[in-house]
Amino acid sequence: MLLDTASLYFRAYFGVPDSVRAPDGTPVNAVRGLLDFIARLTSTYQPTDLVCCWDNDWRPQWRVDLIPSYKAHRVVAEVDGGVDVEETPDPLETQVPIIRAVLEALGVAVLGADGYEADDVIGTLSTRARCPVDVVTGDRDLFQLVSDERSVRVLYTARGVGNLEILDDAAVVSKYGVLPEQYADFAVLRGDASDGLPGVKGIGAKTAADLLRQYGDLSSIVAAATDDASPLGATLRGKIRDCAQYLIVAPTVVEVAKDLTLPDVPTALRPPTPAATTRLEALAQRWGLTSPVQRVLATLAAQESTSAE
Repeated sequence: MLLDTASLYFRAYFGVPDSVRAPDGTPVNAVRGLLDFIARLTSTYQPTDLVCCWDNDWRPQWRVDLIPSYKAHRVVAEVDGGVDVEETPDPLETQVPIIRAVLEALGVAVLGADGYEADDVIGTLSTRARCPVDVVTGDRDLFQLVSDERSVRVLYTARGVGNLEILDDAAVVSKYGVLPEQYADFAVLRGDASDGLPGVKGIGAKTAADLLRQYGDLSSIVAAATDDASPLGATLRGKIRDCAQYLIVAPTVVEVAKDLTLPDVPTALRPPTPAATTRLEALAQRWGLTSPVQRVLATLAAQESTSAE
């Protein structure tokens, strides 16, 4: 099970009342919500391994160099060195280090890669995996990883963690009219306001899906637009030609990386070591997280018992 961690703690922050606070008054609603999500997910789906995938860089410069509007609407400030600061509510920003500390004390693998987003870590791990993979995210970009052949599903959180939408090949086709391996090209054509992708002006979801069904992939669509003998209509031909430069660079931005060099990390679900348990107890006391931590520990213990059987 691969968690798009930021996606989940943002959802937790907005879904759990901000009245949930530590003894010193620090808000911990995102921490508590994320821990409850982990307990529910591991209890329901019983994964053998778990990785909290991390955004070491939420807006990589190499993607911005290709499409300057990429996630630009989320930037609220720029700090020294040209590093963009994401629009994050202050009460959530203060909780991110707490989340990281608690996850590490629990023994849950937290994995990121410098210069890359959590999506890219997920793409690499799901490609490398030799077992079935569940990706938990609210990000549609990761639909491109769905594969019945490789047993990769997306557990989509748009309706909440308690009401996940499970996406396999058939579900992606039903939802968008394209195969999972066509989804990245579909997003390039249609655009995605949440990521600052402009898309091809005048081409929406239906037309994008129709084009991909007819031509198979983006490169074939572009080839048809540049071939005056192709049956592609003049209006669509003009729209695609007008966006030629965007269509050259956008696929690199939208496609998640699948070949990162990542460190080996212990991912098997098991209760933390005694030393980590002491640290975890101290964190739980300090931040008022005893109940959610105990729920996660109980789930880990049950998982270990099931694995032993």
